[in-house]
Amino acid sequence: MPDSADSAADPAADPPADPDAPAVATRRRAAPGQRREQILQCLAQMLEQQRAERVTTAALAARLQVSEAALYRHFASKAQMFEALIDFIESSLFGLVAQIEAQQPSGLAQAVRMVHALLAFAERNPGLCRLLTGDALVGEPARLGERVQRLLARLEASVRQSLKLALQQGGVGPGFEPAERARWLLTYARGGLALHGRDAGSARPANDQAALLALLGGG
Repeated sequence: MPDSADSAADPAADPPADPDAPAVATRRRAAPGQRREQILQCLAQMLEQQRAERVTTAALAARLQVSEAALYRHFASKAQMFEALIDFIESSLFGLVAQIEAQQPSGLAQAVRMVHALLAFAERNPGLCRLLTGDALVGEPARLGERVQRLLARLEASVRQSLKLALQQGGVGPGFEPAERARWLLTYARGGLALHGRDAGSARPANDQAALLALLGGG
């Protein structure tokens, strides 16, 4: 699985054995959990590398050197694989959000760091960024895109709550509307994700904090 701090290791560098093949003394068959992780790592890598192509289960199976039937022993469908990747994005991102809330007392700083965390995650995981933009979900079941939109809406709610805290702390000026500013920040973030989804070298999240503060009236 891609890491929230690092890109996924290349599973194709040491292709897993066909799970249907007999076990040998020099190589043990991957456990079910390990096999699932290998499949997801490879799918994320293919999403990054094949930006102009739709990833198929046939291509995924070929990359892993297994049969499509072997894939379906671990996932009922490709949509279920995408759901597992979205689960990973959500757990990684909101793990970071929880850390930010616990470690940063300033509501204003919390909001900026939450959005920055999303953009930095996308930079480190270009294949998963294509899920966040919806680019990789074209032609897939609608529920996947809806799931991503709920994830982003949940992040916007966290940002909004931090901006309410900033208002209580007196960290923003009079007339500041937390809900409106949270929408601005997420609109900026969506634009950054779209740029990064088209060209992994175009987005530079490390330079976004000044822009985010400007949107909050602090730049």
